[in-house]
Amino acid sequence: MAAVRRSLHKVADTNIPILIEGESGSGKEVICKYLHQHSVWGKGPFVKVSCPALPSSLLENELFGGERGVFTGAFAQSGTSGTLFLDEVSELDPLLQSKLLQVMQDGQLQATGALAGKKINIRVICATSRRLQREVAAERFRQDLYYRIAGLELHLSPLRERLEDLEQLAEYFVALYNERFQCAAPPLSDSTLLQMTTHPWTGNIRELENLIKRYVVVGTEQAILSEISQREALSGCSSPERGSSLSLGQLTRNATRLMESRIILSALRANQWNRRRTARELKISYRSLLYKLKKVENLGREESSAGAEGRTLGNQL
Repeated sequence: MAAVRRSLHKVADTNIPILIEGESGSGKEVICKYLHQHSVWGKGPFVKVSCPALPSSLLENELFGGERGVFTGAFAQSGTSGTLFLDEVSELDPLLQSKLLQVMQDGQLQATGALAGKKINIRVICATSRRLQREVAAERFRQDLYYRIAGLELHLSPLRERLEDLEQLAEYFVALYNERFQCAAPPLSDSTLLQMTTHPWTGNIRELENLIKRYVVVGTEQAILSEISQREALSGCSSPERGSSLSLGQLTRNATRLMESRIILSALRANQWNRRRTARELKISYRSLLYKLKKVENLGREESSAGAEGRTLGNQL
């Protein structure tokens, strides 16, 4: 994230189109607003368009159709500039992809029925939860438009891959919602933060924010830990597929092994991957830790074909 921030400062005042990729909830819109606020376009409007939320015909009208469109209404007035944020740009209809490419190439918009085009002075930032290069390879997204919008390409890692940020994010959200709700919830304890690092965080930063919001209102760490446990129980104890030969005991053992591996990986990260310090923190012998690490590595190999979490375990070891 420090590298992302350095890149943002370098391009903030340039009109380089920016493409941000990352899972839902990883902070793409936050990055867009940060760029807008720290750029020469910051005094103008910040307009967000959610590409999958509108039907193609309505989206076309909003972007290109007439005097009330986003471009013409918000930006095409004389001397007006700002930022246009196209969220989930990978969902754009092929016809709209073509029109967007033309606007970005020419730097002007000619609305339907207008006699002449209007010069627009805007920065375009696009975001997607998909890997856009894969969409191009599958011929679902125009290659020429991809290269036009990806002047700078940023990838936001999911929270589970940057757990060292969790404590700072938790502190920020506690302070934010204490002020917003006029509460006085204390910072989370080290033991709670350590348990939170074993959670997969499939909802990323948005999931963390919602949990902290409830913690501030309810005021107990047990509430947040109970909710995390319930979510893990629901995700880890789902029904086996039809025809599966796994027994309840086998499913339980597999879930236990997976939870143990998360705890070990979390402790390793907290100790900068120093195995002897990790063994002392976990109160097990160094030899036992090495044995368990071997089991975790094997677990990652076994599950690598079944999902992303197995691949993550194997890759990190």
